[in-house]
Amino acid sequence: MNLKNALLAATMLALPAAASAQPVSGLYIAGGAGLNWLTDSDGGNLQSFIDASDVNPNNLGLTPSGRFNASFDMGFVGVLSVGWGFGNGLRLELEGNFRYNEVDQVTARGFGGTSGGRAKTYGMMVNALYDFGATQNWPVQPYLGLGAGYAWQEYDNVNVRARQTAGSTLPQFSIDGTDGRFAYQAIVGAALPISSVPGLALTAEYRFFGTLSPELDASARNANGVVRRTSVEVDNFNHSILLGVRYAFGAAPPPAPAPAVAPTPARTFLVFFDWNRADLNDRARQIISEAAQARSRQAVTRIEVNGYTDTSGSAQYNQGLSVRRANAVAAELVRLGVPRQEIVAQGFGETNLLVATPDNTREPQNRRVEIILR
Repeated sequence: MNLKNALLAATMLALPAAASAQPVSGLYIAGGAGLNWLTDSDGGNLQSFIDASDVNPNNLGLTPSGRFNASFDMGFVGVLSVGWGFGNGLRLELEGNFRYNEVDQVTARGFGGTSGGRAKTYGMMVNALYDFGATQNWPVQPYLGLGAGYAWQEYDNVNVRARQTAGSTLPQFSIDGTDGRFAYQAIVGAALPISSVPGLALTAEYRFFGTLSPELDASARNANGVVRRTSVEVDNFNHSILLGVRYAFGAAPPPAPAPAVAPTPARTFLVFFDWNRADLNDRARQIISEAAQARSRQAVTRIEVNGYTDTSGSAQYNQGLSVRRANAVAAELVRLGVPRQEIVAQGFGETNLLVATPDNTREPQNRRVEIILR
């Protein structure tokens, strides 16, 4: 193994397994909860709650018609959904939701006292969502969605009472009731997959949720106790921030990192020659045959055939003899089916002695050809 390959193998072993996001494929469930801001509800013209004959100085200014406005405290929201992911970032889901807000203040012309009540919304939605980066293994997946469905808004005694006046019945204006309307929403979110639990992800979302204007029962009572009833359209627009979880069933665990594979070390075969000879004897042919068979059992990109001599004779003569020996071995490899383009044959004369000897020494182990499979 050379230094480059050793460094590569060490680096691969040292790298931690990176968590990667996978697209949702198949059935999943999700849920979330958070804060809900219900915008002010403006009821518009309430028409004639009280006849002109009922208007008198004791009703604290209540007029035959007036405007209604309700503001709400920050409330909460919860959603549950079941859906299906198509494996390409697209998801469809069925959602149930609930929103709750307490009244902050109610104003209506002619009333200026204490306020109370609460607003609730129950909804069923069908959502289409798209996860960005789901197929590119982004560690965090932002997503967008649109939804449509039906929602019921309930006003539970949303009211305003005039301040106490001596000897008079308290004037009161209130809205009660439930009405269902078409609902719609827009979703912007992001999911953070949990690598230790395949299929599990944490989610954070902003949602705008609205409905067509519900029409609810309203009543007004003046200082003389005269009650008039009507209906009034109210607004239902919500801004929600949610944190939640999502779990996709059947999600496969992330693939384990491939183990580092050390490159196959080079394998060397030695073919020895008689003194001053370049022809192959039976033993030499046997060794060359073993090298050819080994080449077929392992991935080989290059075969080096290097010829050598001992130190007897002149250096110039030995250089030529080493080349003849290398060519003889290369020819036998080709005869055994090894492609010639895989073979690099060269001679090195009396250099690189296997056994160190003085000059003009006949050493059998130095008279060799090395077959190196790389």
